[in-house]
Amino acid sequence: MELETPLRSLLSNLGLELYDLELTKGTLNVTVNRAGGVDLEELTRANRAISEWLDLNDPIPGRFTLDVSSPGLERRLRTVEHFRSAVGEVVTLRERRADEPTRRLEGTLRDVTATTVMLEDQSAGEVHVRIESIERARTVFQWGGEAKPSPSRGKPSTTTSKKG
Repeated sequence: MELETPLRSLLSNLGLELYDLELTKGTLNVTVNRAGGVDLEELTRANRAISEWLDLNDPIPGRFTLDVSSPGLERRLRTVEHFRSAVGEVVTLRERRADEPTRRLEGTLRDVTATTVMLEDQSAGEVHVRIESIERARTVFQWGGEAKPSPSRGKPSTTTSKKG
């Protein structure tokens, strides 16, 4: 049984969207999202609704674990839609190459087509990568600004200890 369509509909009724769906190693991973993010209460409601639907429809033979989560700050990118939603963001990816070592890239995602992504890599410049050759990719969370040096950095410690 195909799960994406019924789960997408079920989650839509809860005001959520299905971000990702994957069954691996006995775990059904359901990633949900909505504009502004998802809180624990919404994840709990989604988990209950999906669990009830799975119990009624029994679409997966055998035992499995249901894991419902949000994409998080550094979300995984697997599909064309995932990449399209991340245009303008900093991403990191590993590219498999036939006769060369795997290449790691990090930079701003500039464009996405049905088959490729264009990344402005920090050291390699503009790079086009076929989506089918991406081993794994994720967005990169960047803190607000440059770290400010600590006033105590580089100063000798004024702490003393007594031996007794």
